[in-house]
Amino acid sequence: MRSFSNLWYWIALAVMWSTASHWILGVPFDMVQRAGRYGGQAETDLADMVRINVNRIFYVVKYTGVWLVGITTGLNTGLAILGWAYDVEFAQAVFLLLFPMSLVAGLNIWTCNQIRNRSAEGEELRKLMGRHRFITQGIGVVSIFLTALWGMYKNLLVVGPLGG
Repeated sequence: MRSFSNLWYWIALAVMWSTASHWILGVPFDMVQRAGRYGGQAETDLADMVRINVNRIFYVVKYTGVWLVGITTGLNTGLAILGWAYDVEFAQAVFLLLFPMSLVAGLNIWTCNQIRNRSAEGEELRKLMGRHRFITQGIGVVSIFLTALWGMYKNLLVVGPLGG
């Protein structure tokens, strides 16, 4: 299963990071920008959407958080071992998708905690959401770079220097 030479893998990687950087805590980032630009009802809508999604995320964490951490950690560990100890390219490819998104999931919980602890509204809420998006994009850039580097290495390793 040659994952890194498959166009669909790279499309999935791009779509995944595009979606992750647009939907911050389940809220489209254009709502954050619109609230900053226009205020009023847009600001109220943003606060409501964030409040709903923060409560939803905390509900999931409260009842399944330990299980989710355990399952995610076990899955990441299993994929890393299969991928690099046993040289299974498919496991490497899935790990390079899943592990950075696990970091983003942790960042989601951290940002929700910041919003709830500070009772963030208005400008402070928009700053927290903007910082969250910036960090998510940073994780995405590093992830895409490392995935592309590893994918090129794997493709050159199979093809060889003279193409055969």
